[in-house]
Amino acid sequence: MSVSASVRPRSGGLRRRTALALRRDWQLWVLMLPCLAFFIVFCYFPMYGVQIAFRDYKAAFGITGSQWVGLKYFEKFFSSYYCGRMFLNTFLLNFFGLLFGFPVPILLAIMLNQLRGKRFKGFAQTAIYVPHFISTVVLAGMIYLFFSPTNGIINSLITAAGGKSIYFIMEADWFRPLFIGSEIWQNAGWNTILYIATLTSIDPQLYEAATIDGATRWNKIRHIDLPHLVPIAVMMLILNCGSLLSSNTDKALLLQTSGNMATSDILGVYVYNVGIAASKAQYSYASAIGLCLNVINFVIIMLVNGVSRRLSDISLF
Repeated sequence: MSVSASVRPRSGGLRRRTALALRRDWQLWVLMLPCLAFFIVFCYFPMYGVQIAFRDYKAAFGITGSQWVGLKYFEKFFSSYYCGRMFLNTFLLNFFGLLFGFPVPILLAIMLNQLRGKRFKGFAQTAIYVPHFISTVVLAGMIYLFFSPTNGIINSLITAAGGKSIYFIMEADWFRPLFIGSEIWQNAGWNTILYIATLTSIDPQLYEAATIDGATRWNKIRHIDLPHLVPIAVMMLILNCGSLLSSNTDKALLLQTSGNMATSDILGVYVYNVGIAASKAQYSYASAIGLCLNVINFVIIMLVNGVSRRLSDISLF
């Protein structure tokens, strides 16, 4: 009797608080409905199909009618000949991309924040945002054109300086620099949005007080800008670490050639080839690989989040 008596008021109080919140903030809940509907329809409902990773999926029998095979496709993937190479290529591509690309938006945001002319600042922001809207196919075409061994701009400069023309696209050692460099050029400007928003929210009185105390521009960046950027930078770093095994498959597929296969053979391209290519269409096998990668990315983000919480008291959850 005592247990049921203690539970009922709590549950009743929770229902009353929920009903009160709905009546008080119903407009906010209505605004949230499209967002909630998007995630429910496109993120949660499709999770029902994850079970085909454990089945020998046949379209004629449907998902539940296909034979249950357990961990067969996971074992097949981890025992495949190129599994280790694909894991290493994917990890190195994302690790170096994070290492060289993560600081760039922070530096750009700090430099943009130091600009005083409104017109020039607006022009600079627009100029660095524009590459983000270039499609992956167009960007790959630009890379092929600029780095062409015959009439590309880069090779023209190399030969003009007395060097030999380099077939960048066909050399395995150049795949990662081209991929990462183009990724930074395309997305660094767009990724400054969060950091610029953080800098613009800083109280102007802090800068005024620093000026009165004789602080230089570098002192203001070091003691005002950077401390305010650290929390958002750490959270973005945690999120980026959660995609160390997820690459831009479209661009990797477009830039992959027979010459650079040793470094461009990443997991995303392999999943596309075995899962979507008409010649193979191994849906269960591709789903097993995708599920495996998502689990590993989830473990990584949890580990990085735990380390960040212990070291800096900054974490996502």
